[in-house]
Amino acid sequence: MSEPIYEVLWPLGRSAIKEIEAKPRIADLSAATIAHLSHYGFRHDEMIPVIEETMSARFPGIKFVGPAEFGNIHGPKHGKEDLPVLPARLAEHGVDGVITGIGSCGTCTPAVVRASAVAERAGVPSTTIVATSFLKQAAVNARGEGMADLGVSEFPGVILTQSAEELRKNVAETLVPNIIRELTKSIVVEEEADEPEARDVVFKGTFDEVQEFFLENHWSDGLPVTPPTVERVEAFLKYTSRNPGEVLGVIQPANREATIWATAVNGVMSGCRPEYMPILIAIVEAMAEPNFYARDFGATPGLEPMVVVSGPIVKQLGFNYGTAVMRVGRQSNTSIGRFARMFLRNLVGLRFTPDESDKATIGLGMNVAAAENEDAVTEIGWTSFAQDQGFAREDNVVTVQSVMCSTIPIYSAGETAKEHVDRLVEIFGGTCAGWAHTGIKKAKNFPLLLMSPGVAKIIARDGWSKQDVQRYIWENTKIKVSTLYRHAWELGYTSFDLKELHAEGMVSDAYVESEDPERLVPVFVKPEGIGIVLAGDPGRNQSRGYVQNQSHGYPTAKKIDLPANWEALIAKA
Repeated sequence: MSEPIYEVLWPLGRSAIKEIEAKPRIADLSAATIAHLSHYGFRHDEMIPVIEETMSARFPGIKFVGPAEFGNIHGPKHGKEDLPVLPARLAEHGVDGVITGIGSCGTCTPAVVRASAVAERAGVPSTTIVATSFLKQAAVNARGEGMADLGVSEFPGVILTQSAEELRKNVAETLVPNIIRELTKSIVVEEEADEPEARDVVFKGTFDEVQEFFLENHWSDGLPVTPPTVERVEAFLKYTSRNPGEVLGVIQPANREATIWATAVNGVMSGCRPEYMPILIAIVEAMAEPNFYARDFGATPGLEPMVVVSGPIVKQLGFNYGTAVMRVGRQSNTSIGRFARMFLRNLVGLRFTPDESDKATIGLGMNVAAAENEDAVTEIGWTSFAQDQGFAREDNVVTVQSVMCSTIPIYSAGETAKEHVDRLVEIFGGTCAGWAHTGIKKAKNFPLLLMSPGVAKIIARDGWSKQDVQRYIWENTKIKVSTLYRHAWELGYTSFDLKELHAEGMVSDAYVESEDPERLVPVFVKPEGIGIVLAGDPGRNQSRGYVQNQSHGYPTAKKIDLPANWEALIAKA
């Protein structure tokens, strides 16, 4: 008996990239005014004087304008304030060329590339300083900006492990020659190949041949995929009234159209059932929101999306919300969690090979989708996680956020709320403390706590609301300022300064009450950002916390849009 042959579809989306040629390079650097653009990290402040000194010796008459004139290109206000006015500021200072730095992490590299692209679009040639390990990522992001010819200047090695002498030598002898080359070289642009249409069959073969084809094209996550045939995709589309061609979003670095059709294709591949389609759409809508920053999930900490499902649909689709809630094994939890990662791979374009657009230094595996125990929420009288995001109690809601790691299992015991919450402060708060600098710098924090209903019941019985728990954790979790600064510098925030953040209105007075480096300051900048979901075995006194990135993947919730005939469809499923 011969094996079945599958005709499979393209799992990507059509490119939305508008090609832009890099501007003509600078003929005479001796007569040029060069601007430094910076995100104030990775020792850029040490490099700039050496760049200026070395280039001035070779090109007498060259002028420089410092980064303070242009704002932080990767700071909390860059997207809304600094980058939009950059062309005007460059013109105001008579800038002939731009040097942007520094790409040495999974999110700062795309950020500096974007800033250079803004300059190029404004008619100013640029080059972007990128550390060796991030060159491929820079190239992918430049391509996504429509500028495959964008100039990149390599800085050799790992910036944060070099001595001051080694750093200076690398700037003078390697980086500066690269900068000069990129600001003066000729530009060659390559043409892009045509792409398949949505219904085009891109391959025919047996099950095993399909697997090999998808692996070779880097379209799978390394596990076997369900072959995405037209028939399977159309089965998913029966569970939505939305147009298959509707574009839910376009996200960097790939800048591809995330359509309803492409969502279904990747849902099929991930092993989802057709009736999960409304949830998949809501996940894509959430991750496509600009403030979710899905584009930055290639960050070096190794971000993973965490999907939380709330509402009646939890029981309708058979989600596990009890014992072993975060284990693989239940199709709804597992395949929907897998879909979120597949979406990042195929439609956002984050892959660690071959492009290295996913720069997770070590990373962790995918999360299964977490489901909220609606019965437990009702029993103890707390607000649901969906209500915390602003939805009604009866709504079906998907919330997506980033997580980087989990705590150890947090066992708490006793008959009073304080006994349990003190343990949360110690272990949950203590784990999050190591990442406090990022939340403080961005004035945002969104750690997530999965709490067994058995623990929540005791806390609620003692008269505590969920908001009381959040406030207690916020008030009692502290970190030494000296430790905070050390962690920030080691990450790459080499200009981290609480006084400057306070002056900018990013942190409260609590962070600048004295000059004592051993003083304690809050780990969390606000209590309401601490997410609490009731899930897990109600017969055990355990919680588990998840550290959120605090720069990307902010909790984004979407109401699940069900078709008018949902109940009839589910009855047949």
